[in-house]
Amino acid sequence: MISSMRLFKIARTPLLCAVLLALAACSSSSTNPNPSPTNVPPPALLAEYSVPTAGAIPAFITRGPDGNMWITEDAAAKLAKITTSGTFTEYPVPTSGSAPLGIVTGPDGNLWFVEQNGNNVGRSTTSGTMIEYPIPTANSGPIGITNGPDGNLWFTESAGNKIGRVTPGGTITEFSIPTASSQPTVITQGPDGNLWFAEEAGNNIGKITTAGAITEYPVPTAASAPVGIAQGPDGNLWFTELNADRIGRITTSGTAMDFPIPTANAGPFAITKGADNNLWFAEFNNAAIARITTAGVVTEFPVLAAGSQPAIITSGPNGNLWFTETQADKVGKFAP
Repeated sequence: MISSMRLFKIARTPLLCAVLLALAACSSSSTNPNPSPTNVPPPALLAEYSVPTAGAIPAFITRGPDGNMWITEDAAAKLAKITTSGTFTEYPVPTSGSAPLGIVTGPDGNLWFVEQNGNNVGRSTTSGTMIEYPIPTANSGPIGITNGPDGNLWFTESAGNKIGRVTPGGTITEFSIPTASSQPTVITQGPDGNLWFAEEAGNNIGKITTAGAITEYPVPTAASAPVGIAQGPDGNLWFTELNADRIGRITTSGTAMDFPIPTANAGPFAITKGADNNLWFAEFNNAAIARITTAGVVTEFPVLAAGSQPAIITSGPNGNLWFTETQADKVGKFAP
């Protein structure tokens, strides 16, 4: 069993057999005005880039306002900027040993991140100038952060069992989750104007309004440890079940179902919407990048070296997917 609260600290210690979907032979007949494309390349790993600091443990990744990708380095307590060609620039976080995790581009054009050990919410310009805002609850263990529809940033407090809201000016408000010790992890904005988050230990998907009202919905599979969550192209929320090797889908009214992953003990971690209108997720144990359609069909691409432990995945420039490899100290780029 993997716990996302301990995931990055655990890591500190010591295809192309691509499946070509059978495209029916398209004739030039006028009865088929929209033939299926035949020149679309299959999904492929484009590149892997090594983080300059050894043992940095690249954790979360997001697209920056400057067109670059930005990561948090958990063990190194740094933020890093990666150009689309793979050039790194690293910036130390002011608090030593702060273990920065979730990161997102805020409404003010800065990078916002949380510090699991530092117990802060941080803000950084694209030139690396940072300021930190202390979280009121001590040892709250923040993990994920996202933009809200209200112009604020919203984050999870895994150890504090709360959802936090921070204004662009740094004012923090906290809201307690009804289920005790639920361990909220990743949080995302939903299509309904609310924030949605995964509760790893509570085995729920939570919804919080911008006024702070929380509703929880049980995940269909018991003890599945939901961790990643993202808005899908179908108007639903999609989430990963770390211990159950399943991908879940939940409507904004709370109706949930899930789909099995072919590989046992794959360890699905983060999930994101791709430019191809499918969902893509990282398989932590399987060293694979995987795709699930909105109909629930899963395809896996085991393109990474064994033990690389891909964790967080997101969409970047040119429609590519970018992800972190926590154990390999690399950032990968994948074409969906």
